[in-house]
Parts: sequence; structure tokens; C-alpha cells
Amino acid sequence: MNTKSIILAALALIPILLLAGWIVNQPPVLKTPVLANAAPCLEEPRTITVTGDADVRVSPDEVIITLGIETWNKNLDEAKSENDERTRQVLALTDDFDIEPRHIQTEYLSIDPSYENWENRHIDGFYVRKTIVITLKNISKFEDLITGVLEHGVNHIHGIQFRTTELRKYKDEARALAIKAAEEKAIALAGELGQDVGKPRAISENQTGWWSWYGSWWGSYWSGSMAQNVIQEVGSNYSLEEGTIAPGQITVNAKISATFELE
Repeated sequence: MNTKSIILAALALIPILLLAGWIVNQPPVLKTPVLANAAPCLEEPRTITVTGDADVRVSPDEVIITLGIETWNKNLDEAKSENDERTRQVLALTDDFDIEPRHIQTEYLSIDPSYENWENRHIDGFYVRKTIVITLKNISKFEDLITGVLEHGVNHIHGIQFRTTELRKYKDEARALAIKAAEEKAIALAGELGQDVGKPRAISENQTGWWSWYGSWWGSYWSGSMAQNVIQEVGSNYSLEEGTIAPGQITVNAKISATFELE
């Protein structure tokens, strides 16, 4: 072999040697072993979701009365003066019923023009309206108080709310009954399908209530499911006869949703 052939053979070996060195210097490739019997995925437990609803009926121990005084006069000052005088009489009357000042609140005041001709916007007088909210702790005086305020200038009764001051106590009681009702319902439903109920997985409380606010607020009307009593635009000679109002009972409600496992 001549010198030229030797040189060509050496040059041909150079790429082969470089490739061999690159392969040797590479990190080892880790191979993941294939398991012949892989563990199956865990299935989600079977569940049943139910609701529980419970009512607790209690006798009210206080009542919130929303009163309205409305006056009208061609002269604004006279309309306001008459309204203020009626308001003073009503507030003075509350002393006779031993109502503490903190249980009396002036909640709304408005002065609105009235128009003889709406198109021409000609003002012929003014309405002055005032709302007084009274919390009466002695329910036995309720009828006498209503009669008294009507005789002393009140011409609107916007709302009457019989309430309980032990709301937390009765809500806890209603909630416990609702949870028990949900569990009993889950057991009954699952039993119809030959299933047994296991441990609870989730529980939540839905919107609950205990009385419904309602009333007529100077022309607007808002009613609820537990409306008690309302008198609107009564005359000055209106009075309640003894024994015509029965507070009865109010309802404290609780509603829950619960999810149980099926065994």
C-alpha cells in the first residue's frame, strides 16, 4: 500500500472514531419496567344526596310595628308642622306603654309636591311623610298601642312583625331536626333499593328564615310567605276591638343538604 492509500484510509476512519466517542459519552438511558399486572384505578364511592327540612314553631315575645304619618297642605310649612305635631303625639304616647327610646326609630322622611295638572306641572300642595318603627316587648299591649297611635295621628300601618328574641336557640333546634330528617330520608330511599347508608361525605345548610318582612311603603308593596297583618290608609276614628289580634306562633325554619356513601 502506497502512502496515498494510507492517508485516505486514515481520513475515512476519523468520522467513525468521533461517532463512537460521542456514543460512549452519552448518559445511560433508564428503561421503565413494564408491569404485567398493574393495580386497577380506585373507583369513586357510590353516594346518595338528600335534603332535610324542619320547622320549629314558637310563640313570639316581641313585635315590630312600622307606622306612617302622612299630611298634606297647600302650604309646605303647614304640612310639615302638622306632621311634626302628630309625630310628637305618637312619641309621647309610647311613654304610657313603657317603651324605651332605643326601641323607637324615625326611619323615613319625605316631602313630595302634588300636582293639580300633571302636564303643566302646576304644584297645588305638598305631602309630608314620616315612618316610625316601634319595637314592643310586651305583646299583651299590642292592641292598645295600635288603637292609641291611630287616635293620635298615624294614618298608615306599613308592617307588623311578630318575632322571637331567642332566634339562635330555635335555629339550632331546627337545624338538628333537619339533619336528622336528611339522614332518615337517605336511609329510607337507599333501603327501597336494597342498599345501606354509610358515613356522610358532605353537608351544607341552605337559606333559612323565620319571618317574612312585608308592608306597604308609601305606594310600594312587598309581601312574604308569613304575612301577619297590615292596615293601610285608615281613618282617624279607626280602632281595634279587644281580642281581634292573635299573634299565634312564628316558624323558625332550617334546611340542609347532605351526601352519604352507599355501602
